[in-house]
Amino acid sequence: MKMNASPRKIVFWSAGLLALVVLAWLAMREPVQMASVAQVRRGPLEQAFTEEGKTRIQQRYVITAPLAGVVRRISLQPGDPVQAQQVVAEIDPAGAALLDPRARSQALAEVATGESALRATRQRVAAATTSEGVAQGELSRMQQLRAQGMVTASQLDQARTQADTASAALSTARSDEQIAAHRLQVARATLTEEGQAGRGRVLAVRSPVAGRVLKRPVESSTAVAMGQPLMEVGDPAQLEIEVEVLSTDAVRLAPRLKARVLRWGGEGVLDARVTRIEPGGFTKVSALGVEEQRTRVILGFTSPREQWAALGDAYRVEVEFILKQDKDVLQVPASALFRAGEGWAVYVVDSGAARRTLVKVGVRSATAAQVLDGLQADQTVIVQPDDRIKDGTRIEAVSGR
Repeated sequence: MKMNASPRKIVFWSAGLLALVVLAWLAMREPVQMASVAQVRRGPLEQAFTEEGKTRIQQRYVITAPLAGVVRRISLQPGDPVQAQQVVAEIDPAGAALLDPRARSQALAEVATGESALRATRQRVAAATTSEGVAQGELSRMQQLRAQGMVTASQLDQARTQADTASAALSTARSDEQIAAHRLQVARATLTEEGQAGRGRVLAVRSPVAGRVLKRPVESSTAVAMGQPLMEVGDPAQLEIEVEVLSTDAVRLAPRLKARVLRWGGEGVLDARVTRIEPGGFTKVSALGVEEQRTRVILGFTSPREQWAALGDAYRVEVEFILKQDKDVLQVPASALFRAGEGWAVYVVDSGAARRTLVKVGVRSATAAQVLDGLQADQTVIVQPDDRIKDGTRIEAVSGR
């Protein structure tokens, strides 16, 4: 007679069988992958790129010896202020020879050219003075309208920029007038000094513009030839920035585009604006030995002079060009994106598993990208997904942002 199994044995074998099933399921189940995740969010987004540049003085003038002779020791040092028409050097001229007909004709032509240039610069000063007055009047009117809420902040900013540009143009025109007057004086000196002995006479060399001494090639008393540089003078307050930009980036720039000056040595960030993009490019070899096509972009400071007064000529700066700004954009970390054919995709974490999701992106920055379609705010995406993560991979999320 066959005996039935006891209830204890049935429970034991059932538990063993269940344990085998669980172990087999665990062995066949895909392992959990740890991954950094971040949230899809709404917020401000900027499209920008950064390049190194250097400062330069807008108007610099090289003061040269108008006649041959012996220059006396120059006491001015680099950085010393000078005023317009201030005596910056003294020359004991050598005896001036008589001019032959050809040299005389050339000297007379230079005087006539100098007189014409001086008349032209004076006309530009008059025109710039009128333009500056109109721009200042328009700025005053826009400020009153802005106080009444009748114009936008952008329109007021545009009027302020035009007024600043007109003031800078007037300052440049006045400097050009002083330079033209000095050149005419030098041209006339060739005729007035003709045939005169140099002994006992001292020729005073004057600065054509107000500013500061930038360089002083000649220090001690020494013989100089006519036209030899004695010093460079410029106004550090008229400082601008020169940046060599890749030609592929330069086509995205335009005059009056906003920019920021980063890591310039002082505290905070300075504001600047593109004033000119040179039309010609040039080839430059990068530090990695790659030939690049670049062009020069000139920017002017819009921050108050007091903030960047410590900057001087040919100082290194880093400029961030702001191509586009949006205040409220649905965005995802740029590191979450990966190529999917000709488009882009991300891995969305859904119920503990990675789900490959196609997305349409818009504006991109160095750290984030605008999402036009495919995601919603507060969804979780995997940052920097590697080849271990596939569609359906189980994820253990680690907050990465």
